[in-house]
Amino acid sequence: MKAAILVESKKPLVVADIALPERLECGQVLVRIHRSGICGAQIGEIDAVKGPDKFLPHLLGHEGGGVVEEIGPGVRHVKPGDHVVLHWRKGPGIDSAAPKYRWGDRTVNAGWVTTFQERAVVSENRVTAIAPDIEFEVAALMGCAVTTAMGVLTNDAALKPGESLAVCGVGGVGLNVVQGAALMAAWPIIAIDRVEAKLAMAARFGATHTINSEKQNVLEEIRRIAGPEGADVIVETTGLPRIIEEAYEATSPRGRTILVGVPKGKEKITIYSLPLHFEKVLKGTEGGRTQPARDIPRYLNLYRRGKLQLKELITHHFPLERINDALDLIRAGGAGRVIIDM
Repeated sequence: MKAAILVESKKPLVVADIALPERLECGQVLVRIHRSGICGAQIGEIDAVKGPDKFLPHLLGHEGGGVVEEIGPGVRHVKPGDHVVLHWRKGPGIDSAAPKYRWGDRTVNAGWVTTFQERAVVSENRVTAIAPDIEFEVAALMGCAVTTAMGVLTNDAALKPGESLAVCGVGGVGLNVVQGAALMAAWPIIAIDRVEAKLAMAARFGATHTINSEKQNVLEEIRRIAGPEGADVIVETTGLPRIIEEAYEATSPRGRTILVGVPKGKEKITIYSLPLHFEKVLKGTEGGRTQPARDIPRYLNLYRRGKLQLKELITHHFPLERINDALDLIRAGGAGRVIIDM
């Protein structure tokens, strides 16, 4: 099967034929991948933002849609023929050993879920069965982008109707924060980015106001739009320390700043912490604390009823052979959600 392999940090992925493990171990599931999303986390892995990569060469990808081909011993939550979402958040089932693939005489490592390949051995607790009428590209979005955004709003921010919200960075997660906030009747909903095309897209997904961070003073604009105390909720997706600090400052004294993005390496932020003692909240999120088996069916029901725009999030499709072009496009900031077609 073909797979995109990270062979060397900060270098293009290598698309090559690799061999599957000879057999499935306890709790492992073999899935034929039809579509994969690309998350900023993968670009971080490629660029080694957390430090030297000890697992090279290895596979990547943590959001996909596919069909179960085979199950290993002990698997009870999915069966061959099931259509599934592949996700990085743990769901019910066995947390299996991570698989190893063969590339000639080399071993290729992988985590509990990888999706930049035609077929993948994944852990049972990283797949959730869905109805077969759901498009595979929509299933891929459920692996991270949609579930993270909705979880941030409901679990981390506890957003209430009528509260003001701003989101810094309107890529895949940020656009879903915007449309989730609109679904929850937040007002105003402020989208902040440096790319005009992304701001225009955010307006189509429910943003009531937009701020171009390269042309406008973000702090002043948030206070002008949301009120002099700032926004009730600000979701930060970029991971840039300066933007995190600005988001915290622009949050109201009793508001919540939720960090989705993670700074590179050991970069630090500097804040005035006294407001944290008086109801202001600054917290990070781990995938919106999503519970896949519970939340994915709920969000797909909203999609079926036209309450969530999902296919409209996708701006580009690429074949696996052109995955490096897809990654370059995302780095340049010129895309919504990008899908890899196997």
